[in-house]
Amino acid sequence: FCRVDPYGFERPEDFDYASYEAFFSRYLVVLTRRAIKWSKLLKGKTSIQKTLKVKRYIRKGIPSEHRALVWMIVSGAQANMEQNPGYYHRLLEGEKNDKLVEAIKTDMNRTFPDNVKFRKNADPCLQHTLYNVLVAYGHHNKAVGYCQGMNFIAGYLILITKNEEESFWLLDALIGRILPDYYSPAMLGLKTDQEVLGELVKMKVPAVAELMERHGVMWTLVVSRWFICLFIDILPVETVLRIWDCLFYEGSKIIFRVALTLIKQHQAFILEATNFPDICDKFKQITKGTFVTECHSFMQKIFTDPGSLSMATINKLRETCREKVLSQG
Repeated sequence: FCRVDPYGFERPEDFDYASYEAFFSRYLVVLTRRAIKWSKLLKGKTSIQKTLKVKRYIRKGIPSEHRALVWMIVSGAQANMEQNPGYYHRLLEGEKNDKLVEAIKTDMNRTFPDNVKFRKNADPCLQHTLYNVLVAYGHHNKAVGYCQGMNFIAGYLILITKNEEESFWLLDALIGRILPDYYSPAMLGLKTDQEVLGELVKMKVPAVAELMERHGVMWTLVVSRWFICLFIDILPVETVLRIWDCLFYEGSKIIFRVALTLIKQHQAFILEATNFPDICDKFKQITKGTFVTECHSFMQKIFTDPGSLSMATINKLRETCREKVLSQG
C-alpha cells in the first residue's frame, strides 16, 4: 500500500486501506467517464460560459487534469491574471513589510507537516512557493495581510495548480470575492457565517440546535476550522477538492451545504451527547469515516440533504447575524 497519497499527504497509521480501495475502484470509473465529458466540453478552450450544463458538470466533479484550469476560469482568476500581466512578480520585487514576512515565516513549518512536498528536504520544496504566494498576497491586500489559515488554503492551491502565479490569483478570488471577510483582522465575515450556520441548523436540524443551546456550546468551538480552512485537514483530500470545485463556481453557500449535510446525516449520533466535551467530540467524529470518504455520493447528498438554500436566505441571515456579532464585539 502507498503510504503517501497522490497529493503528497502521508496517510495516518489507522488509515483503512481496504475500504478506501473499494471506494476508489468504483470512483475511478466515475472519474474516467467524467474526464471524457470534460475533454469534450473544453476542447482546448480557455473560457467557459456559466450554464446549467457546466454547473451540473462541476457538481459531478472536475477531473484532476482539468481542475486548475476550470478553477481559474470560473472564479474569475484567469481574467484578473490576464488583465494584470507582471503584477504578481512586481509584488514580490517590491518593498516588504517586515512584520508580515515574519508572521508568514513562522507558519512555514506548521503548514502540512504531513505532506512530503512541503518538507524542507523536498525537491522542489513547496515551502518556498507558499512563502512567495503569501507574501505577495499580503502586500496585494493590505487590509487582510496575513492570517492563520491562509497558509493551508494557499498550500492546497499550489498542490493543484503547481503554479505560483495561478495560486496567487485563486487565493485572491477566494479571499477577495468568494468568502465574505473571513480573513480580515476582525474576522467579521467568519464570525457572522458561524452564526448563520447556527440559524440554519435551527431551521433544518432543530434538535441539534437545541442540544447545543442546552449545553451552552458555541458554534465557533465546533465549526470554526470548517470555515477557516474550508474543510482542509477536516475532510479527506478528494472530498475537499470536490467541495472546492463547487465553491469556486457557486460561492460560499457551498460551505453551509456541506456543514448542514454533516450535521443532518449524523443527527442521531450527535444527539447521543450528554455534555459539553461530548458534543465537541461528536463534531470531530462526524468528519471521519466512509460517509465523507465516498466523495461522489457525499457531493450528491450536499445538494439534496439540506433542502433548498437560496443565496437570498443566506444574505438575509448574514445581515441579522452581522448586527448580532457587532453588538457583542
